[in-house]
Amino acid sequence: MDWKEILRRRLATPNTGPNMLPPPYSVLLPEKKSEQELKDEEMDLFTKYYSEWKGGRKNTNEFYKTIPRFYYRLPAEDEVLLQKLREESRAVFLQRKSRELLDNEELQNLWFLLDKHQTPPMIGEEAMINYENFLKVGEKAGPKCK
Repeated sequence: MDWKEILRRRLATPNTGPNMLPPPYSVLLPEKKSEQELKDEEMDLFTKYYSEWKGGRKNTNEFYKTIPRFYYRLPAEDEVLLQKLREESRAVFLQRKSRELLDNEELQNLWFLLDKHQTPPMIGEEAMINYENFLKVGEKAGPKCK
C-alpha cells in the first residue's frame, strides 16, 4: 500500500483523535496503559534497579579494579592487632617526617646563607633576596634545604 492510499483512508475516517490511523496501521501505536498499570511498572523497575544497587553490583569493567581504596575504617577496640599496626605505622610515618625537618644547626646555616645573599635595597628592617641569589642559596644549602 502506497502513501497516497494511506492518506485517502486517513481523510475518509472520522477524526476521533490525533493518533488514529486506519486499521492496518493502528497496531503501530502503543496501547494506552491505565494509571495503575503505569504505577506498577514504575514500581517494578524501581525495585529491580534498587536491588541491583543495594545488592552490590558486580562490575565487570576492569577499570574499577585499578582504583585504589582510599578509606579504611578505624579498628574497633577488640581488634588489638589492627590497633597495634595502626600505631606502629603512624610512628614510622612521624619519624620519617621528622627526619625531613631541619635541625637547629641546619636552620642556622640556612639563615646565615640567606642573610649573606640578601639584595641591597633594604626596606626598613626587612631584607629582600632576588631570584638569582635564591638559587645560589638553594645550591649551597644542600638537598634537605631545597
